[in-house]
Amino acid sequence: MMDTDDMHPERNIEQYLEYENVINRPGLLGDISSLLGNLGISINTINGVEKTRRGLIVRTDNIDKLRRFVYISQYVEDINIIKVRKPEVRDRLAVRHGRFIKRDEEDKKIFRFTRDEIGILVDFLGELFMEKKHRLIGIRGMPRVGKTESIVAASVTAKKKWLFLSSTLIKQTQRTSLLKGEYDDSNVYIIDGAVTANTTNRDHKNLIREMMSYPAVKVVEHPDLFIEDMKYNMDDFDFIIELREHEDQKITYEKHKKKHWFENEDMDFFSGF
Repeated sequence: MMDTDDMHPERNIEQYLEYENVINRPGLLGDISSLLGNLGISINTINGVEKTRRGLIVRTDNIDKLRRFVYISQYVEDINIIKVRKPEVRDRLAVRHGRFIKRDEEDKKIFRFTRDEIGILVDFLGELFMEKKHRLIGIRGMPRVGKTESIVAASVTAKKKWLFLSSTLIKQTQRTSLLKGEYDDSNVYIIDGAVTANTTNRDHKNLIREMMSYPAVKVVEHPDLFIEDMKYNMDDFDFIIELREHEDQKITYEKHKKKHWFENEDMDFFSGF
């Protein structure tokens, strides 16, 4: 980790740079760092992101300096530039954790995690919560895999207040109204899509419909069940998270469609942290 903001405050253009080590010789990283520095480009963060790749968050006062670096690198046989772009959440996490989070090849808004990657998932959600955007996020996963604890932990990380509109945590929750002070576009609103889909409480469903149009972050557990009953569709979601115990675990919904599926589902809240 490097922090040069105080030394060069004028370098306020942030970019993500990723390159492949074609010939991983000793001293290569030092040579690359020196070249960037000589061109007026500061390195904020650097890490290996794949076996032969490095990712960097860099800052400069002029994007042309980075273009010059890319041009010069064409004549350096040791590296191959892969990406240069404004940092995305996925880029920041790759540099922070040293690996890319898994993304569906066909549907780019689907991201996959396993239980042992909950720390990365919390960081991912935390970054999304901190962005000044109104997100609708769906989380798929079997009972007791860590969906709720990840959302709450990410809210803490992002210093956001969270409110359960429907939930199975400790006891079944079906909110039918919110207090005036609970309407806040900086809050994270959590909806258990299975609870909401199974209820016959009209006041609860009316509140959910109201909050779906409210400009704030909403996280829906079991989004497939939610859209089936509430007449939304997957295109309404900005991100879909899939959380599994292991990569081969299948996510099914037979249990969730039973009337008492919710009993004791999440009583191990924060276990594993």
